[in-house]
Amino acid sequence: MGKTIAGKIFDSHIVDNPCDDIYVIRLDAVFCHEITTPIAINDLISRGKDRVFDASKVKAVIDHVTPAKDSKTATQGKILREWTRRHNIKDFFDIGRNGVCHAIFPEKGFARPGFTIIMGDSHTCTYGAFGAFAAGVGTTDLEVGILKGVCALRYPETIKINVTGKIQEGVFAKDIILSLIGLLGVNGATDKVIEFSGSVVASMSMDARMTLCNMAIEAGATCGICAPDMTTVEYLWEFIRDEYKTKDKALEAFQKFCSDPDASYADIIEHDVSSLEPVATFGYRPDNIKPVKKMEGTKIDQVYIGSCTNGRIDDLRVAAEILKGNKISDSLRGVVSPATPKIYRQALDEGLIAVFLEAGFCVTNPTCGACLGMSNGVLAEGEACASTTNRNFIGRMGKGGMVHLMSPATAAATAIAGHITNSKLFNGR
Repeated sequence: MGKTIAGKIFDSHIVDNPCDDIYVIRLDAVFCHEITTPIAINDLISRGKDRVFDASKVKAVIDHVTPAKDSKTATQGKILREWTRRHNIKDFFDIGRNGVCHAIFPEKGFARPGFTIIMGDSHTCTYGAFGAFAAGVGTTDLEVGILKGVCALRYPETIKINVTGKIQEGVFAKDIILSLIGLLGVNGATDKVIEFSGSVVASMSMDARMTLCNMAIEAGATCGICAPDMTTVEYLWEFIRDEYKTKDKALEAFQKFCSDPDASYADIIEHDVSSLEPVATFGYRPDNIKPVKKMEGTKIDQVYIGSCTNGRIDDLRVAAEILKGNKISDSLRGVVSPATPKIYRQALDEGLIAVFLEAGFCVTNPTCGACLGMSNGVLAEGEACASTTNRNFIGRMGKGGMVHLMSPATAAATAIAGHITNSKLFNGR
């Protein structure tokens, strides 16, 4: 019987099988940020185990509240900063060089096909876009990962989703993943890997694949994953060119992590997106979705474009295309946060930042702050936000606030209209 991508990665990293379906796997990378890691650091210190398994495999960033908004968040940053210095962790991205973790770490080439990665953050599944097994973990697992370079996990069962058809103009990866979460439900892939496959995924950019994998957790999945291909090689080439003679050789090496034709799956789902329209969420669950046209006129107080889901250059380009020559409605405020300094500079060079500013948006530094209601765009009670982020739970962006998840195109159109509406890119609006 053949194996899935996740199964192949697991099998190549197993170091122990202590009981039943629990396996201890070797880690290629442990990623850290200032919200969850300081708890692990302090506990390790209290146990007399202030060590790291391999400083070259630990990557850290301050990104959730940056710059610090108060003494507590300043202390969290200080703990992480001092820890990286103590252990000579070179890949630490402090304020001014930092970016949203799930954007800056791939951008630096830290996610590779066949890698195993953990982080104390649920959206660690983003790195599966590169053909890696990547999972968000709790404090105890993070501590063990930092100290020993291993993690105990269940052997992965995989749900394969073949995304096929011809995407309508104005429909994006965010619409596709929201439609899939609506199909699966928030618990539909619990404790499983979602393998995104099919012609639509094969044609996607790495930015779009990261959007898909980023939100796999919203259907309960441990990890979202895509097969590595030449698109993957092209994205990583500047980081791997000394390891492989040619791009074809790199592709050959990476494709050993592709699923076998006779691999066994927990389920196989065919998802034809030919008739898919732009969608948005309502209520307080990411599986509560409707076509945007059925939410037409819904009042919005804030539009937010950014995050580890949709703060990359492709996202900013689409939003700017819609906003160019327009002003946002006087009835709302707009916030845009490019996900990394590199993306910010690129957007600046391409004139995208000027478009946002001229439209009336506030352009902030790279940060996760607004997404989890900590800074840079927190909602007041009773306010609603049209957001390109990944969660719409009660209080997610501020106590008593409502979050409607949508694509950057829909968010930009909504900013102009002052209420939820389809973008000019969608012909069926």
